[in-house]
Amino acid sequence: MPVADPIANLQTLIRCPSVTPAEGGALAALEAMLLPLGFKVERMVATEPGMPDIENLYARLGTDGPHLMFAGHTDVVPPGDETSWSQPPFAAEIVGGELFGRGAVDMKGGIACFVAAVARNIEQHGAPKGSISFLITGDEEGPAVNGTEKLLKWATEKGETWDACLVGEPTNPDVLGDMIKIGRRGSVSGKVTVFGVQGHAAYPHLADNPVRGLLPLASSLMDPPFDGGTPEFPASNLEVTSIDVGNPATNVIPAKASFAFNIRFNDTWTADTVKAEIVRRLNEAAVKSPLRPDRDPARYEITWAERPSHVFLTRNNALIASLSGAVESVTGKVPKLSTTGGTSDARFIKDYCPVVEFGLVGQTMHMIDERVALADLETLTQIYGTFISRWFDNALLS
Repeated sequence: MPVADPIANLQTLIRCPSVTPAEGGALAALEAMLLPLGFKVERMVATEPGMPDIENLYARLGTDGPHLMFAGHTDVVPPGDETSWSQPPFAAEIVGGELFGRGAVDMKGGIACFVAAVARNIEQHGAPKGSISFLITGDEEGPAVNGTEKLLKWATEKGETWDACLVGEPTNPDVLGDMIKIGRRGSVSGKVTVFGVQGHAAYPHLADNPVRGLLPLASSLMDPPFDGGTPEFPASNLEVTSIDVGNPATNVIPAKASFAFNIRFNDTWTADTVKAEIVRRLNEAAVKSPLRPDRDPARYEITWAERPSHVFLTRNNALIASLSGAVESVTGKVPKLSTTGGTSDARFIKDYCPVVEFGLVGQTMHMIDERVALADLETLTQIYGTFISRWFDNALLS
């Protein structure tokens, strides 16, 4: 089958300039790959007021269980300065045993390999003893509002259910086979504004400088640590990501000052409990930090980002063992089971079925000259193929 070649699949996908929110022909190309394999393919457009419409794709092969989902995205980040690339970012050129192009690693490469793995399995063993589906969004690199979350809801309302999911994000730090993601930390962002009294810098007794309160409030969120980590997760970590006074005049005490922050938290916390701890720390610091001696505590307000990401950990031993065993069988490496890194669309999928993540080496993702070794594309295809066989064998026995 032509689509059994992951290199050709990836070249086709890269040549579709699907920079979020543009479909760029990528979903159409994927549909053309899946239809000859027997998949029923549906295209769903998600909408939200004030945001661009997003095209998504859902395809299923088979009607019976067990049901394995492969999830991912065809949208990519902008290429940046195209003249800085050694090869055009959407040409999918092969140089020195590597395939160059935006999305090669994140994550059109994973999609290309899974399509090839399914094609080879059908060639060798016939249709799967159950169902395989592709749940592919065009909004992962964007706000993630009109993508996987709405596509899952849409498919569920049509009667779709899944027993397990593999997300093809690039998970390996250095070498293919290094790491499987079995969970993700939660993420909460916010902005704290401290209020003072504007005045002349030469007459501080007539003003209240909010910066005096901002610094101890920000420090209270960064120290002491929120926790020491858990067996599955690293310690929760909060970073102040910006400080803004918005004051162009050096002789004016500002009326307010603000700082933004983000915390990545482990399963010691929920989004609600970590928010409560942040407010507790801020209140305590405000009481201890009046803007000037013998004055009232610092006054502040906090604004939370609208959509926190929730922490999760997958404990499905059959799913993890099927993937880990496939990696070891093909590469000889025992992959580390990890919960590190940022968020992914697995945070939505975990509410519908057990989910793990495994894909290419992520060293060049989002970079100029994003590229993947041809050998890794073949190896990942073999891993995915072995995983498919092992998962269905294990699922049918359970």
